[in-house]
Amino acid sequence: MPLFRKGLGPNALPIAMSGVKLGERLLYLGSGRPGLFAALASRAGLTGRACAVADGAREAETLQNAAAREGVLVEIAAGASGPFPHDAESFDVAVIDGTDGSFGSMSAADRDHRLREVVRVMRPGGRLLVVERLPGGLRSLIGGAPDTAAYRSTGGAKAALEQCGFRPVRILAERERFRFTEGIKPGARTRL
Repeated sequence: MPLFRKGLGPNALPIAMSGVKLGERLLYLGSGRPGLFAALASRAGLTGRACAVADGAREAETLQNAAAREGVLVEIAAGASGPFPHDAESFDVAVIDGTDGSFGSMSAADRDHRLREVVRVMRPGGRLLVVERLPGGLRSLIGGAPDTAAYRSTGGAKAALEQCGFRPVRILAERERFRFTEGIKPGARTRL
């Protein structure tokens, strides 16, 4: 038996909070933690579908490489500022990875666009999880985190999700310097 066992890794809590299940259709936005996308995609399994929308070609390549290292098949599109290349009601669950501060630091118009696209491509009763890093720690002391004070002062992810029509919206947890905000697309659940 080895002296040091490999832990669950830095993505254990976000993976658990996402609730992604085998066979689900997953949409991922963000590129700050490519390993998180790969791990979530592996949870959807062979019977599900894992897609990501990245800001640009470089971010898309980073996500694709992470998925390849994990051995999962994924679909990745670049260009999150335009319409997502997916049909309406295509996904069961969506995860926005804002751990690098990108979700809170983007303009309100860009954030609103992305959330409205997520609403469009999610099935009724589908679930969106926004994962963000809480302010503080060494990163904030050395100036590595974007300034999100205006975003936080207007209600943060909870307010943004409510404004775009998610109901109900709640903060699931604040643990290990992460905040997890969940929103449900209104409508009848079509799949369990």
